[in-house]
Amino acid sequence: MFEIEYEFREEDLIHFNEIQFMRNEDIQNNIRKNRWIVPGIMGLIGSFYYFYYGDMKSSGKSSGYIVVIAILWALLSPKIMMLDLRRQILKSYTPKEKINMFGTYTLSIDPANPTYLLEKSPSGKHKMAWSDLVRVEYGKRYVYIYISLNTALVIPVETVKKGNLEQFSEQAEKMIERFA
Repeated sequence: MFEIEYEFREEDLIHFNEIQFMRNEDIQNNIRKNRWIVPGIMGLIGSFYYFYYGDMKSSGKSSGYIVVIAILWALLSPKIMMLDLRRQILKSYTPKEKINMFGTYTLSIDPANPTYLLEKSPSGKHKMAWSDLVRVEYGKRYVYIYISLNTALVIPVETVKKGNLEQFSEQAEKMIERFA
C-alpha cells in the first residue's frame, strides 16, 4: 500500500492559483497591455506637456514626474496585480470552506481497491476514480495530481510527514495511465 500524509496550507492554495493564472494566455496578454500601453500613453502626455509649454524649468520637472510614474507603473503593476490576486483568492472562500480545505491530508493507493485514489482530508474521506484523474505533474516544491484541467491535489514537498512522495507520485502516474 502506498500512502502519504502532508499538510495543505493557504500559501499552497495561493501558489497553485498563481500558476493557473500565469498559464492563462488571455490574462498574460492583458497584463502585458496594461504594463506597456498605460506607461506609453503617460510618456506621450509628458512629452506633449514638455514640448507644448517649452518652459524647461516647470514643464521639464512635470514631464520628469510623469515619466517616473510611467516607469514605476511598468515595473510595479504586475506585482500589484499578483498581490490583488492573492487577496481575491483568499476572499473567495468562506471561513468554513477554509477549515475544510486546510490541514492534514492522507492519500492512499490500496492494492485491495485498485480503482480509486483514497483521500482523507479535513472535509472527510473521499474516493477518486483513477479514470477521472487527468495527470501527475512535478514542480520544484510541489507535486500536483490533477483532478480536472483546472483543479488538482497540491502536495507540498516540504510538508510531507509520512510516506515516500516520489514513489507515491510514480505509482499514481502509473495508475492514471492504466485507467485512462
